Amino acid sequence: MRPLLRDECNRELDIMANTSIRSRTRARALAVSVALISGALPAATLLAQEMPAQPGAEAVQQRVWVQVEANSSREESVARARAYEERVGSVSGFDLPSGWHAVVLGPFETRDDANEVRRQLQSEGLIPRDAFATEGQSFGTRFFPPGAGEVPMPALPAAESDPAADPEPEIADTAPEVIPEPEPEIAEPVIEEPPEETLAEAQASERTLTRDERAALQVALQWFGYYNLGIDAAFGPGTRRAMTAWQEDRGHDATGVLTTRQREQLIREYSGELAALGMEEWRDEEAGIDIELPLAMVEFDRHEAPFAHFTPVDDSGVRVLLISQSGSQATLGGLYEIMQTLDIVPLEGARSRQNNSFTLTGQSDELRSHTVARHQNGQVKGFTLVWTPERDEQMERVLPMMEASFSTFGGTLPDGIGEASAVSRRDLLAGLSVRRPERSRSGFYIDATGSVLTSAEAVAGCARVTIDEAYNARVVASDDALGFAVLEPETPLVPLAFAQFADDAPRPGTEVFVSGFGLEDVLARPLLTTGALEDLRGLDGEEELLRLGIEVAAGDSGGPVFNGNGAVIGMLLPRGEDGARILPQDVHFAASAEALRSMLSDAGVRTGTLSEAAAMPPGLLTRAAGDLTVMVSCWN
Repeated sequence: MRPLLRDECNRELDIMANTSIRSRTRARALAVSVALISGALPAATLLAQEMPAQPGAEAVQQRVWVQVEANSSREESVARARAYEERVGSVSGFDLPSGWHAVVLGPFETRDDANEVRRQLQSEGLIPRDAFATEGQSFGTRFFPPGAGEVPMPALPAAESDPAADPEPEIADTAPEVIPEPEPEIAEPVIEEPPEETLAEAQASERTLTRDERAALQVALQWFGYYNLGIDAAFGPGTRRAMTAWQEDRGHDATGVLTTRQREQLIREYSGELAALGMEEWRDEEAGIDIELPLAMVEFDRHEAPFAHFTPVDDSGVRVLLISQSGSQATLGGLYEIMQTLDIVPLEGARSRQNNSFTLTGQSDELRSHTVARHQNGQVKGFTLVWTPERDEQMERVLPMMEASFSTFGGTLPDGIGEASAVSRRDLLAGLSVRRPERSRSGFYIDATGSVLTSAEAVAGCARVTIDEAYNARVVASDDALGFAVLEPETPLVPLAFAQFADDAPRPGTEVFVSGFGLEDVLARPLLTTGALEDLRGLDGEEELLRLGIEVAAGDSGGPVFNGNGAVIGMLLPRGEDGARILPQDVHFAASAEALRSMLSDAGVRTGTLSEAAAMPPGLLTRAAGDLTVMVSCWN
C-alpha cells in the first residue's frame, strides 16, 4: 500500500507545483506527506525546496510558522482557517494561552523561509499585512485541521544512503501485517502570544515614518471620522486625540501612539474601505470633467446632454450625473429650477443659490441626493450624487472626495440646455424621471422682495405651493370675490423685475399681451400671447373686470396682462362657465389693475406704477415679461 499512496501524492504534487503562490504552498505540504510516507526525505528539506539555501541548514531545525491572525472565538478561527486553506493551503490552528486562537501557515525550516513566503503572500494580498513569523513554542492544542493532533518535525538523517550499495528489498505479493506503534504523547507547550510594542518602541518606530506615511495615517483617521483637521503630516494634539479614539474603539491601549501593528491595521482597514467603494479617477473627455467616482458602485452608461449618466452596479442604489453644458448665468438659474422637479431630488433638503453656483440637497425615507454646479467662462458644470439611506455612512465619505477632486477642462457636451428660454423640459431632462405637480398656473412678482400675485384657483386646496418649482411659498392674502391670491416665498427672493401697474385706465381696442405658462410645466420659460382689449367691463357690467379677445390656455391664468408700453393693466382670470351660456374660445376676463392695486393696498402690499411711456419693442417686452412672470405649482 505504501508505494501506491506515495505515487498518488506525487501525481498531485506534479499538478500543483510551480503554478502560483497558493499551489506552491500546497505543493510543499504534499511534499511533506510524501516524505513522511516514504521515509525518503526529511520534511524540513522538502519545505525548503523552493527556498534559497540558508546557513546552518545542517543543524536540527525548529519549526517556524507564519501567524496570519488570531480570534477570540475558536469557531471563528476554524472558519477563517478553512478560508485560508482554500486560498493558500498548509493551514493549522492552535489555541493560545491568552484564550485566543491562532491561524498559522507552515511549518517552515527557518525564519527566513517563513518570512519569504509571508512576503510573497502579502504582496498578492492573500494574507494580512500584519502577519508575522513565530517559532510557535507556546502553541497549545491544535484544533485545525480537525483531528490532526500535533505533528512533530522529523530530525535530519545521519547520512544519505547509497541505492546501489543498499538495493531496495523485494516486496512479497502479500504484505505482512503492520502493527502501528502508538503515537507518543507530546506535552503541550505554554507560551504567550507575541507581545505588542511598548510605548517607547512605538514612539521609536513612529519616528522612522516618512512624511507620506504620516499623511496617509491622517487620511485614514479622517476617513473613519476620527480626525477632522488638515492633512499636514504633523502629529499634533488633534492627531493624537484621533489615534486615542481609534485605539479605544479597537480595544487597544489608548496611548495616542500607534504601534507598528496598529498602523498596519488602520491602513488595511482604510484600503479595504476604498476597495469596497472603488474610488478611482474618472476623466470624461467629452464632458470636460475630471473627478473621483465610486466605480465599484456605479458604471458609465451614456452621454445624454446635459448629463453623463452613471448607473448602479449590482443594485448598489448609487447613481451619478455629471453636468456639462454651455450657457450663461440664466442657464445656471434654469438648471437650478428644473433639477428640483426631478424624482432624484427629494423635496426636503437645503437649497443654496449664488450668482455663479448652486447647491441642492434632497432627503426622503427612500432617497438622498446632493447636486453642485457652477457657471464659469460660459460653461455650467457640476455633478449629482444619488444614493439610498443605507449608504449614508459611506456617502458621507465619498461626497467630500468627489467635491475635492472635481475639476473641469476643455469643452462641454453638445446640445445642452443653452439659454433658459422656451425649451421643452423633455429636451432638458431626457432620460430622467420628472416629478409633476397636480397643476401649474401663472403668476408675477409685484415687489422687490419676491411677493407673487396669482389667481385664487391656482392655490386652492394645495398641500404645498411653489414658485418656479424651486421655492416654497405660502398664501398671505386672498380675495375670492375678485379671484386673486398673494404669495410670499419662504426664502426671500430678489426678482430681476416686478410689475409696474398702469397709472391710467387703458383704452378699448388697443393691443394687449398675456404672459404665462399656457402649457403648464412643459416649458421652462413663459410665452407671450397677443390679443385685444375688447371692453373695460365684464359681460354684466362688472367695473373691476376687463374683457379680452385672446386665445389662451388654463395655465396662463394668473399671468400679467400688459399694454404696449410694458405696464401691467390686469391679471388674467381662469375661464369660468356658468352653465347658462357658453362663451367663444377667445373671450376671457382679467381683474383690472385699479381693482388689484386697491385690494393689495388694503392687504398692506405696496405696488409700483408706470406712467405713460413710449411703446416697448416686442423683443424687449418679451424679455421684461419673462423676468417677472413665474410658474405657480400646486402639489398634493
